[in-house]
Amino acid sequence: MHRKESHMAQTKQSKRYQSAVKAADLAKAYTLSEAVDVLGKFPKVKFDETVELSIRLGVDPTQGDQMVRGTTPLPNGSGKKVRIVVFTDNPEAALAAGADHAGLQDMMLKVNEGWLDFDVAIATTEAMKQVRTLARVLGPKGLMPNPKSGTVTDDIAAGIKAVKAGRVEFKMDKAANIGVGIGKRSFTPAQIAENANAVIDAVTRAKPASFKGIYVKSITLSSSMSPGIRVTPSSNSQS
Repeated sequence: MHRKESHMAQTKQSKRYQSAVKAADLAKAYTLSEAVDVLGKFPKVKFDETVELSIRLGVDPTQGDQMVRGTTPLPNGSGKKVRIVVFTDNPEAALAAGADHAGLQDMMLKVNEGWLDFDVAIATTEAMKQVRTLARVLGPKGLMPNPKSGTVTDDIAAGIKAVKAGRVEFKMDKAANIGVGIGKRSFTPAQIAENANAVIDAVTRAKPASFKGIYVKSITLSSSMSPGIRVTPSSNSQS
């Protein structure tokens, strides 16, 4: 039964891919607005797929001064319900501001025991003195609070509001790639394009000062179940 179900799933995926191929030339590079229109023509599935922007950079990920990371608000939000934990000595205020979980020693104990039922972790400056000990647990998952991403702050209410409103974090991986969820298939083409432009602009601004050469190698737009659509990098991201 398992093998039969697997075969059926592969058949459905293959049919979706063939439908996508008919809807677009996947070897071609499109402008961003064209790519968004092409994505809209791809067959949809039963759930509201996440739309993702993938950017391959020309920097050397082994060089510390060429690390690319940052945050940016999405003009139209991410379409995703974000679960937030706040590490603070004043959990009542954090919960009142919209946090899903809050606390310090009790939250740290849960995390050390393997609990990771959240999408974003925020910490006060004072709490970070203790939260640093969770680096081995939160770091590999990309959940470690960081001042550069706005998740170490003493204005907890503003930090929560920014995350809930659709602020996303991007960070280059070991292969110099960045992947960011920029919305849902149910978004309008204009909303997807605006969010994509916000991420591209933010990544462009994060270009290391020491880097010389072609900064953005390629950009791809896709959804959870679709093939990637190549996007032509704009001229300001090339040099």
